[in-house]
This record gives sequence, structure tokens and C-alpha cells, in this order.
Amino acid sequence: MLQSLLRGNSDSVFTVSEKNNVDFYEDEIPDYLALELNRLYENIFSSASKFHIDGRTLNAKTYVRRKAGIVVTVLVFQQNENKVEVINECISIDGNDIEFFSKAVFSKYRTVSVIKFNAIKATIKKLPFPYQCFTCLEDIVLKLPDSPEIYLSSLGKSTRQNISHYSKLVQRKFPSFEFKICAAQDLTDVLIREIIQLSCARIIGKKQVSLHNEENTRKLINLVRKHGFVGVATIEGNVCAGAICSKLGANYFLHVLAHDPKYDRFSLGMLCCYLTIRESIISGGKTFHFLWGRLDYKYRLLGVQFDLQRVVVYRSYLESILNGAYAIRTAYKGVGRIVKNHLMEPGRRGWIISRIAINFEKKVRAFF
Repeated sequence: MLQSLLRGNSDSVFTVSEKNNVDFYEDEIPDYLALELNRLYENIFSSASKFHIDGRTLNAKTYVRRKAGIVVTVLVFQQNENKVEVINECISIDGNDIEFFSKAVFSKYRTVSVIKFNAIKATIKKLPFPYQCFTCLEDIVLKLPDSPEIYLSSLGKSTRQNISHYSKLVQRKFPSFEFKICAAQDLTDVLIREIIQLSCARIIGKKQVSLHNEENTRKLINLVRKHGFVGVATIEGNVCAGAICSKLGANYFLHVLAHDPKYDRFSLGMLCCYLTIRESIISGGKTFHFLWGRLDYKYRLLGVQFDLQRVVVYRSYLESILNGAYAIRTAYKGVGRIVKNHLMEPGRRGWIISRIAINFEKKVRAFF
């Protein structure tokens, strides 16, 4: 039964020629590799700054692979007993990269039997090790055009009409309405917290649990003040909507979008997001990442969904059996997400059976 949850072949040998292209750094991310991380991946979720802010560089190890002397892969990971977890996220990793890394880790760290990648764009045809691969998140990405005019004209007719209608309506009702971009050096903790509080209020109003606890809020503040900006809308000088973003290279990442519920009829959240994207285009951005959460506005603003996978690699079938409970939990979470996403598709969200199934899935997930 366990083998039906796994893919791949038996154990593999790491050759001498492959070893010569690989280096490991224990308990550090060298400065030059921090720069290589940015060059290779251009993703805030695979940057040394994000790792440091999240407190994940403690006891972190760094793997680097070169081809013809050029760095082609940098993976940062942590080891906990027999398990290794790669902390790079939201990046594309193909089967060759996963195979090289797995061989290198299993060869160097003889006690390691499990390797986990989380939230990566994995393209795997086959591996010489048994493995599991399940979708765990999605990154909804907008490829930014060359100008705001091109972007606006590419939106659907109803979306363009809504943006025009609500822009005029809010200006007519509130002449003091203003939208501006606050760069990192101009940001204050108070402004960022105001927008987060608007998000929390809306989430709680939907009887959901907000993830914005004090620890996560502090991490986001540190990240945005170093690598980010905020698109903020005000009425009579008071914050009514905001988009908290980070930036790495020409890639932009939307962490929080929120608006004051008393302005619901003006669609301020959607309008604030559109204006933030517009400014990102003007600044020369290449991509705008809406990140996870299959919300309709992301697709209306032309975001394209890219699924992110959790990949777990085992040293051998024997080790997958010895780590059977872990393999079963991994499979459960993967299958559970497939079922949940199916039930949350438009047309099914209102079903009573869907709501019951989703609540049951949450309770079982907590048990596992």
C-alpha cells in the first residue's frame, strides 16, 4: 500500500564527477551565495534576507552546484535528525536539480533518509529515488506589460468598466481621496500595522482565523521596510485601503491587500490593487505575484495560476517504510487539498455538503 503513495526507482550512487561540481557550507550562507540566490531565482521567498528575517538561517546549510564553473543551483536547507528540509520556496526546480541535490545530501549525510521541498514549481519526469509530489499552494502571477495603457486595455470589458466607474465614484463622493506609493525608506510600523488591522478585521468578520499574529506581523514589517513598498489609499488623511508588497529585482509580491469595510460599495480593495499594479509597471516591473489564495479579483486582474508542489524524497523504499507515518501524512495533506480545491470551485462553494466536508477536512488536518 505504501508503495502506491510513492514514485521513483531504487537508491542511486553519487559519482565522483558529480561530487566535484558540488560544495556544501555548514551553518552559513556565504555573502556571494546570497547574491547568487537573488540572481538565480529573483524571488523574495528564496532570498537570504527572507530566510534571515524568518529566523531560518540558524543552523542552516547551503548547497551550491556549478556547471562549467558557473553557479547554477543554490539551495539552503536545515537538518533535523534524519530529515532535511529545503527552505527555498516559490521557485522552479526541475528533476535534474532535485536528483543532484538528493544524491549529494544522501552521500554526505549518511543519517539522512528524507528530503523535503516545500512550495516549489517542480517538473519531475522521474527520479532514482522513491518520492511523493503533491500540490500544496498556488502562486498567481501577472506578467506585467510595457505600459499601464497596455495593461488596462488587456483587462476584460467588465473589469475596465468597474475600475473606471469606482474610480470616478470614489473621487466624486470623497474629493480628498488619494493614492500614493510609500517607498521602503518612507514606511512606518504604524502604517503597515494599520493595513494589517484592516485585513484582520475583514477576516474575523468572515468568521475565519487571521494568520497576522504579532510574530508574523513583525517579520512582515522587517521584510517590507527592507525590500518593499506600500500602495496606500487615504480619505481625509485616514487610511482606507492598502497593498503591502515586497520587491526583488523586477519582481513584485503582494503580501496583504485590505480595505476598510465601510467602503465596501466602492470596491476600494480592487481599486487599490489595480493602482499598485499600475505603479509597478511604471517602475519597470516584470511580474506581479498575487501569491496564494484563489480569489476572483486576482484572475480578473489577469493573474495566471501556477501550482506549487511539496516534494518528499526518500533514500530508499526501506526508508520510506521506516518513515511510513510521515509518508502517509504527506499523502493525506496532498489528497485533502485536491478534494478541498474541487469543492471550492465556483458553483460548488455554496453546497452544504461542501461546507461540511471542508470543516471535516480542517479537523482531520489538525489531528494529523
